[in-house]
Amino acid sequence: MSAATEAHDQAPPTVREAGAALVALVVATLVGYGWYLGFHLENVHNGLIGASFTAVGLYVVRMRPRHPEGWLFVATGALHAVMFFGRQYGLHDGPLVGASWLGWVGVWPLPLAIALAGWTFMAFPDGRLPSPWWRFAVVAMMAVAAVLAVVSALWPVEYDRIGLAAPHPLDVPGGEVADRVWDYAQYSYLLFQVLWTVAIVVRIRRARGDEARQMRWLVFAVVTAIVLLMAGLLAFGSPVPGLLAIPLIPVAAGFAILKFRLYDIDPVINKTLVVGAMLLLITAAYVAIVVGAGAVVPADERALALVTTAIVAVAFEPLRRRAQRLADRLVYGHRATPYEALSRLSAHLEDPPQDLLDAIAATVAGAVGATEVVVWVGDEHRLVPRGRWPAVTVEAAPAALAGLDGPRRLVRPVVHRGTVRGAITVRKPAGESLSATEVRLLSDLVAQTGLVIVQQQQAQEIQAAARRIVTAEDAARRRIERDLHDGAQQRLVTLGLELGALAKQAETGGAAMADRVRQARAQLLEATAELRELARGLHPMVLAQSGLEPALAALADRSAIPVRLHVASAGRLPRDVEATAYYVVSEALTNAARHSGASVVVVDVAPVDGGLCVEVTDDGRGGARPGPGTGLQGLADRLAALGGDLQVDSPSGGGTRVRAVLPCE
Repeated sequence: MSAATEAHDQAPPTVREAGAALVALVVATLVGYGWYLGFHLENVHNGLIGASFTAVGLYVVRMRPRHPEGWLFVATGALHAVMFFGRQYGLHDGPLVGASWLGWVGVWPLPLAIALAGWTFMAFPDGRLPSPWWRFAVVAMMAVAAVLAVVSALWPVEYDRIGLAAPHPLDVPGGEVADRVWDYAQYSYLLFQVLWTVAIVVRIRRARGDEARQMRWLVFAVVTAIVLLMAGLLAFGSPVPGLLAIPLIPVAAGFAILKFRLYDIDPVINKTLVVGAMLLLITAAYVAIVVGAGAVVPADERALALVTTAIVAVAFEPLRRRAQRLADRLVYGHRATPYEALSRLSAHLEDPPQDLLDAIAATVAGAVGATEVVVWVGDEHRLVPRGRWPAVTVEAAPAALAGLDGPRRLVRPVVHRGTVRGAITVRKPAGESLSATEVRLLSDLVAQTGLVIVQQQQAQEIQAAARRIVTAEDAARRRIERDLHDGAQQRLVTLGLELGALAKQAETGGAAMADRVRQARAQLLEATAELRELARGLHPMVLAQSGLEPALAALADRSAIPVRLHVASAGRLPRDVEATAYYVVSEALTNAARHSGASVVVVDVAPVDGGLCVEVTDDGRGGARPGPGTGLQGLADRLAALGGDLQVDSPSGGGTRVRAVLPCE
C-alpha cells in the first residue's frame, strides 16, 4: 500500500488524475452494469460499499495524495465492486456467457474483503495502526483470510448460502472435508469483526483533540447504520433501512479524514439522539395504546389512534425537554445548573488570589459547556489574562477589549459601576451557541466576577499602601537617625571634647572647679550614649552596613537574657525584609526581658520556600497576646503589609513562641 502511495505521489498530476479517473470508471462500470442485471437484496450491500468507499477514497486521495487511509478505502471499495458484479452476474436467472467464472469471482474474495475492511477501520483516521503490535494482528488476519479465500476458491463452500444460479467452475476432490472444515472456519469472520472493533475502542480511549472528533464521526455513522438495520428488521422484517445507511459510513469517514466541518459532529449527534428518543417514545406509546389497550378494551381503532395522538401532543414537549437534557448530558457531559455554578463560585471565594480567577474560568466552562474560558483583568485599553480554563503553558498577550473578538469566541466585558474592570471570553464548540438560560447564567457569573476583580484590586491597593507606609516609616527612621548623628549627637560630642579640655585647664585653677567640669562631662557622655541608643533603636547602622546576622548578634549581646542565636545564611535580603526580621527579634527579646521571666531565649532564622522564617522561643511564663496598641500587634501589621504572617503561641505557664514568615519574592 505504501509503495502504491509513493508511486502515485511521484507521478505527474495528469497521470494521477488519469489513474483516479480510470479506477472510478472501472468501479462505476462494474456497479452500474451489476444493477442493470437485476436487483438482489442479499447483494445490495456490496454494491453500496463498492460505490461509496471507492468514491470517498478517490476524493481523499485527490485532496491528500499521501494519505494512506484513502488508498485503503479505494482498495476496499474496488474489491466489493468486483464481488458485487460477479454475484449479480452469477445470480442472473437467464444464461450468461462465463456466468460460472464471473459468479465464482464474486464469492471467493469475501474473506479478503472482510479482512481488508477491518484493516481500513483499524487504521482510521490517519491510515496508521494504533500501535506497532497491531501490525502482527493485521498480518495474521490477512493470512487467515488468504487461506479462507483459497478454500472458497477451490470448493463451493459459500455457494449454498449465497444461492448463485451458476455452478462452481472447479471440480476439486475433497469437497466434503472442505465443508466440514468450513463449518468452523467461517467463525473467523466474527473474529475479524471483534478484532477491528477492539482496535477502534483502543484508539477511541487514546484519542485526544481532533482525532477524538474524527473517531466520533465514524462511530456515529456505524451506530446509526446498525440502529437502522435493527429497526428495519424489527419493524418491517427487512434490512433495507440499514443497507441504505451503509454509504453513511464512508461519507462520515471522509468528512473526518479531511476534517471538513469536523467540530459539527457534536450537535449532529445531539439532535439525532433527541429525534431518535422521541420517535422511540411515540412508537412505544402507539403500540401500548392501540395494540395493548385495543386487545383488552374493545374500541374502534380510529378512536384509539385519536387518543394516542392527544396523549402524544400533551406529553411531547415535556418529554422532548427531558430527552434534550439527557442528550446534552451524553454528548457534552455534565453541565452545572445555575444554582450549582453559583455555589461552586461561592466555594472558591476563599481560594488564594492567584487561583481564584482560574476557578472562576473553570466554573464558567462547566456552566455553559465551553471549550475555552479566559478571564481578563484591566481596563478597556489593556486587558491581561489572569485566569484560564483549561490551563495552558503559554499565556496570551495583553489586548484591548475591542481586540478580543475572534472565531467562535464570545466576549463579555466585566463592568463595575460603569467602569470596565476586565472581560470573560468564552469559546463554544462549532455549531453551538449559548442558550437563553446559559446567557442569563453567564451574565450572573460575569457580575460576580466583577466583584471579585474589584475586591482583588482593592486588596492589592491596600497592600501597596501598607508597603508605602512601612517604607516611609523606615525612611523616617533613617532620616531621624541621620539628623541625630550629624546634628545633635555631633554637637554633643564636640561639647564633650571642649569640656575635657576645660577640665585640664581647670586643674590649675582649683580642684573644685575641675571636679565640677568632670561631672558635667560625665553627664554629657551619658546623654550622648542614650542618644546613640535611641538612634540605634530607630534604625541600626550595622543592619544597613553588614546585614541581618551581625545585627541580630548585636541584639543578642545587649539582651538582658541569655540568647542562643541560630541564623542560616541566606545572603543579603531586601531591605524591608531584613528590617522587619530585625524588629521581630528585637520586640520578642524586649518582651521576654520585661514580662516573661525566662532563663533563656532561642532565636532561629532560616530561609524557607519563597521567604524567610524567624522564630523566637523562650521558657518563660507565657500569656503574651497581640492586643491593640501592643508591640506584637504593630509587628503583625508590619508583616501583613509585606504579605507575611505572624503567629504567637503563648499558653500560660508554657513559654512563648513568636513565629514570622516573610515573603522575599
